[in-house]
Amino acid sequence: MATAKKAAPAKKAPAKKAAAKKAPAAKKAAPAKKAAPAKKAASKTAPAKKRTPNAAFMKAMTPSAQLAAIIGDKAMPRTEVTKKVWDYIKAHKLQDAAKKTMINADAKLKEIFKKAQVSMFEMTKLINAHLK
Repeated sequence: MATAKKAAPAKKAPAKKAAAKKAPAAKKAAPAKKAAPAKKAASKTAPAKKRTPNAAFMKAMTPSAQLAAIIGDKAMPRTEVTKKVWDYIKAHKLQDAAKKTMINADAKLKEIFKKAQVSMFEMTKLINAHLK
């Protein structure tokens, strides 16, 4: 029992030293905590601005005859064109099962893409060529 009592005080002494070392670190962290609430307070006082879409993307574009066969011949913004093409791709299950970033072209899409398979990132570029 005597050995157990001696071991306990030995453990407490390093703990006090560790606590002393942590105190300066806590003081350094305190200014960082004060800065963060100041930023939050500034954002609360400023009115929340709704994100406005880019005017170039919202301009109504007329699709070519090949693209009109897929999305319709009405003029619409580029964002809507892309959404309608994706609706067509999903409805006809043209997204490659093994590699989801690839689109397999059917007869209508082959007229626009000019190849059998394209990347989804390349697709937008190819579609924009069919908009006026």
